[in-house]
Amino acid sequence: MLRREGSDVMEKSRIGLSRPHMSGKEQQYINDAFETNWIAPLGPNVDAFEKEIAKKVGTKDAVAVSSGTAAIHLALSLLNITKGDTVFCSTFTFVASANPIVYQGADPVFIDSEPDSWNMSPQALKRALQESVLEGNLPKAVIVVNLYGQSSKMDELLQLCNHYDVPIIEDAAESLGTTYKGKASGTFGKFGIYSFNGNKIITTSGGGMLVSNDEKAMQRARFLASQARDPAPHYEHSVTGYNYRLSNILAGVGRTQLQVLDERVSARRRIYDIYYNRLANLSVIEFMPELEGTKMNRWLTTFILNEEEAGITVTELLAELYSENIEARPVWKPLHMQPLFKGARYYSHGLNDHVAERLFATGICLPSGSGLTSEEQLRVIRCIRDAFFKVDRNKYYLILGKHGV
Repeated sequence: MLRREGSDVMEKSRIGLSRPHMSGKEQQYINDAFETNWIAPLGPNVDAFEKEIAKKVGTKDAVAVSSGTAAIHLALSLLNITKGDTVFCSTFTFVASANPIVYQGADPVFIDSEPDSWNMSPQALKRALQESVLEGNLPKAVIVVNLYGQSSKMDELLQLCNHYDVPIIEDAAESLGTTYKGKASGTFGKFGIYSFNGNKIITTSGGGMLVSNDEKAMQRARFLASQARDPAPHYEHSVTGYNYRLSNILAGVGRTQLQVLDERVSARRRIYDIYYNRLANLSVIEFMPELEGTKMNRWLTTFILNEEEAGITVTELLAELYSENIEARPVWKPLHMQPLFKGARYYSHGLNDHVAERLFATGICLPSGSGLTSEEQLRVIRCIRDAFFKVDRNKYYLILGKHGV
């Protein structure tokens, strides 16, 4: 507890949604970079980080870049996507998944989620692909997003895309450490991407990685990410490039973080288990399911709320959490609902069945960082239970279900 200076008001310490969790060994790599003067976006840490990520996830190559968004942009560039092309993209995601489509001058088409994974609906994708064939305008790529650490139904999605010879870019920004049928998330498509933003399961403070088994394409990615400088004694440029390479210092941080990835996954899964054990008996709460055959990294613990039965709205529950200095958030607003993409085409999961919209209306993300203490987590749980109790104590005991307190 912290006392505000000049006031008798007691202020609870802040509980963040997903705070960076450092291993304590990062400084060694940072010091090595300084001592050897490898400060630029080149160097032994970058080379080693790429090799270590590729080995960890099981791809032939990896390219370290400044963000996950940059990795998506490079993937689109490598697929020669340009003005007038169409790219399908999950609608239930952060805007960074789709912004690079706009960078390329292409047109995004948004695909709804499905209930089992909350990720891209194979049913909606099939309908979208069939219509695109009839219109003579197949997409140049499909961006599949693995949300909150959950893998999409990759078998079904790959089968559809392979049938139409459309490459998949797997946005695994949130799902590093997740496996689908024993294989690493992010390694199923033509390209995969990871993010090392400060709130991700491991962090370089800011950074990302592009992975693929196409080694020739990855060499091209390095070229494009380094301002596309042609081999010449002077500065020669024949195509547009980008300043997307990760610094040697940050790559050193990433190497240390990668060493504790498995521990971070275990910690976040343990945090989810505690939330589930303490809150799942509230009949008005339904946690994000874990897709059969997968092991999620549980990057964020999320649930949907039955507002009618609970007698409290998502907005009101979030307000209760905020009042206790607890950072919780709504789930992502679907991109087809964003003003930025007004007028973009969108395919729902089923006729009048808009899964992503329903999730957005009722979903909440809870503090889930791997450094979350037991005391902090119990504060979150207590706040949620107290919020229901305040509304109607009689209803509270009804929604507790058969397990009781």
